[in-house]
Amino acid sequence: MIWALLCAALAQLPTPQLPDGAPADAGMAAPAPAGTAPTYEGLTPQRMARIQRALQRDKLDGWLFFDFRRSDEIAYRVLGLDPAGARSRRWYCLVPAQGQPRKLLHAIEPRALDGVPGSSATYTSWRTRDRELGALLRGVRRVAMDYSPRNEIPTVARVDGGTLELVRSMGAEIVSSADLVAELESTLTPEELASQARAAELVSGDLEAVAQEAARRVREDRPATERELQEFARARWAREGFDIEGWPGVAVDAHTADPHYSPPPEGGALAGHNSLLLLDFSARLAPAGIYGDLTRVYFLGESVPAEIQRIAGYVFQARDAAVQLLRQRAGFGKLPSGAEVDAAARNVIANAGYGERFLHRTGHSIDHHGHGDGVNNDDFETRDTRRHLADTCFSVEPGIYLAGRFRVRSEIDVCLPGGRVELRGGPGQSAVPALLAP
Repeated sequence: MIWALLCAALAQLPTPQLPDGAPADAGMAAPAPAGTAPTYEGLTPQRMARIQRALQRDKLDGWLFFDFRRSDEIAYRVLGLDPAGARSRRWYCLVPAQGQPRKLLHAIEPRALDGVPGSSATYTSWRTRDRELGALLRGVRRVAMDYSPRNEIPTVARVDGGTLELVRSMGAEIVSSADLVAELESTLTPEELASQARAAELVSGDLEAVAQEAARRVREDRPATERELQEFARARWAREGFDIEGWPGVAVDAHTADPHYSPPPEGGALAGHNSLLLLDFSARLAPAGIYGDLTRVYFLGESVPAEIQRIAGYVFQARDAAVQLLRQRAGFGKLPSGAEVDAAARNVIANAGYGERFLHRTGHSIDHHGHGDGVNNDDFETRDTRRHLADTCFSVEPGIYLAGRFRVRSEIDVCLPGGRVELRGGPGQSAVPALLAP
């Protein structure tokens, strides 16, 4: 009876999603179209070879994965495992720098790592677990795990402190897997980079179309609600072949200053005459594309107030400073870290006297998720000292938030095919347009 209840409870837990658009060597099949069940290939020889090359280069003896009740989404993605099913006990998997993986599983769940090649051992009590884990780690001196010192990169911090203590007690030095995760999970194939370019191009057109629809409704003296503009955008997404999930971001006036505002189903505020309109759209082409993620601001009047244009000028200068740094470093063949990109943008806003009103990092990784596992442009919320990598994408999106009044944010997508800097969806606005100007 207890076991049946446990299985039923576990079945209700949310499961991590498959990384959409993963390359063929990602250790799993390409994501299936919406409405069909995905398939998983496990840890393929190609994927394992790529991991082992990285481990040897970094002078690591292996990468140790640990999971308890699907606590580490990264492990499932890297190993190509289906996250569904009963996994109520702890499992361990060492991918060594050379040779076959070694697995440790509980005796009542011996198939939890099916799909990963190599030897398996089982345990029942904590005593046998400790003995078998010690055997699994024999000869391992430096091992990567999904953790981050001081939790500086929380997207990688999936292993609990007690497990880290246990592994260290067996003589292994633990190194963060953050660089491995960025390399293996955020680098994109040429086809994925092309998918992102197309998505950003379409999203750019959608932003302009929604802004013009808002202006048209004001001219006709029947202004649209925030929700109506969302629905207008979603209709375009459906025609363009986007994977419809969530709602495009639409905010008016004081709502723009709320970082995660979403209009209620009953409509929200009116985008009326002399309103500031902020549009934040993120979408991917179905079934397995890479996201385009752009933000722009518009003024629904004949001329933009001087304060809004001045604030916007600081934001646009900050965005351009980040891009300039990326271009300079790319020209030298040494891309900057995420922290350096953040500092380049943040310094502009701080020097303008609005440092306290820039409330978030400068940008996030874009890979198989809208907010990915790669390098974030961040030395504010977290400290991401990883260097940007060729064939990756990320956002640059500084903003100034004046609580209860308005926000200006400019978001562009930057991709690095072959290490070159490409701006996707356009270079970003140079001024806030007055959509009702004569």
